[in-house]
Amino acid sequence: MITKTKKGTTVLSLLLILAMLLAACSSGSKEPAEGGSTSSGNSDKTLTLTVAFLGIGTMTDVQAVQDEISKITKEKINVNVKLMPIDIAAWTQQTNLLLAGSEPLDLMVSSSLLNYSAQVAKNQLLPLDELLQPYEADIKATMVEDIYNGTKIDGKIYGVPSVRDTAADYGFIARKDLVEKHNIDLSQVQTFEDLEPIFQTILDNEPGIVPLVQRSQTTSIVSELLASRIDALGDGFGVLMVDNGDTKVVAQQETQEYKDALALTRSWYQKGYIMQDAATTQEGNNALIKAGKAFGYFSNMKPGFENQENGLNGYEMVAVRITKPVSMSTSANSFMLSIPRNAQDPARSMQLMHLWYTDPGIVNLLDNGIEGTHYEKTDSGHIKVPDGVTSNWVFNQWQVGNNALALTWEGTDLDIWDQMREFNQSSTFSPALGFSFDSTPVKTEVAAVTNVANQYRIGLESGSLDPAVLDEYVAKLKASGLEKIIAEKQKQLDAWLAAKQ
Repeated sequence: MITKTKKGTTVLSLLLILAMLLAACSSGSKEPAEGGSTSSGNSDKTLTLTVAFLGIGTMTDVQAVQDEISKITKEKINVNVKLMPIDIAAWTQQTNLLLAGSEPLDLMVSSSLLNYSAQVAKNQLLPLDELLQPYEADIKATMVEDIYNGTKIDGKIYGVPSVRDTAADYGFIARKDLVEKHNIDLSQVQTFEDLEPIFQTILDNEPGIVPLVQRSQTTSIVSELLASRIDALGDGFGVLMVDNGDTKVVAQQETQEYKDALALTRSWYQKGYIMQDAATTQEGNNALIKAGKAFGYFSNMKPGFENQENGLNGYEMVAVRITKPVSMSTSANSFMLSIPRNAQDPARSMQLMHLWYTDPGIVNLLDNGIEGTHYEKTDSGHIKVPDGVTSNWVFNQWQVGNNALALTWEGTDLDIWDQMREFNQSSTFSPALGFSFDSTPVKTEVAAVTNVANQYRIGLESGSLDPAVLDEYVAKLKASGLEKIIAEKQKQLDAWLAAKQ
């Protein structure tokens, strides 16, 4: 996801935000009546199709952008488009009402962290297999095949993934000026442990600058250390160890990998490499770097990552990648386009979806806005915000469609999407790729273990708490229902794997 404003949110960071929001939201809604339109897509009648998506960013120019998109869609499929951005905090409640109501909703963003499994179980989303047939070759060619197939439930497609960074590698990114000042050779870093002498150099020579900060209270040091090795299967209460391709769901807090990560993090904390108020601070990594208080942080990465972070931090940054690219259970189904059961004409919705993956004009309007208003082209072949202009259209393009068709913003390699495709294809895939856990049967237990985790997790995983309290933490998790959650998750995963055979 390449953003125009240098204020972009990474996909995996947003997933963590979504997970927190979802834990606080109810997914209850009426189940719609069976049926729905099965029109063959007769284009004689002009339709206005409503498209719902997450409203993250500045979108005050919705009307102008949708009018320009409609000029294209009216000519091609006799459809006008109504864009419906919904604030992330209101997403669950509003989409529940829309899906349970009688008003048409023709396309929508769906996500494994936004009730995707429950929506399918409640018959709120249409199976797309037959509708996709005329367009499948075009859409499938835009992404890695494992990702395209990674959204199925009971062998059926209910959502089509967006073209984005569906893999991630993990490593450390730091201020380039300090790296050069102290002659630090990041090419020698092969493991996370190899960073220790670098942290010591910064601690000894840069008073007031913390060597390592965490990105947020959600993305702890320990979670970053383990991110390439553990598939959280959604909520992290019951995980897969992807190193060995095993499909046994386990409590990560009881794994040796987790214990080792706690010990390493605690050691770094005691040596002063980590902020001493890491468990309580509300200051994020970018703000700390920009304020001159921090050297670097761990992160998931992708092609173009350094350029993205330069603008966010106010310093030129340099990264060392420590892990190979991996794709986890949510890599395919974290952001998709789906057709709701109450779509006016599902075949016409599919025609519009097809354009989202094949028409550069539509993709650029949605992703970048209107040329001359929201961006202008440069001699290098890039685009930029016009001088003196504050754009009123900032769309996080990774949500929907084929973003490889979008024009490229200044500061990003023109071949970024070639790099991205190669990166995605090189990934190691979790055996649970595409699995989406429905926590409804154990929602009481999930709430209880979440409360326990809130008491212990960030303290332990930032190094602030002595790992000696881990046994107490695990005992309280189990007393609150962790083992029941794991059993339910294993049951659902086994059924999902069997259906794939």
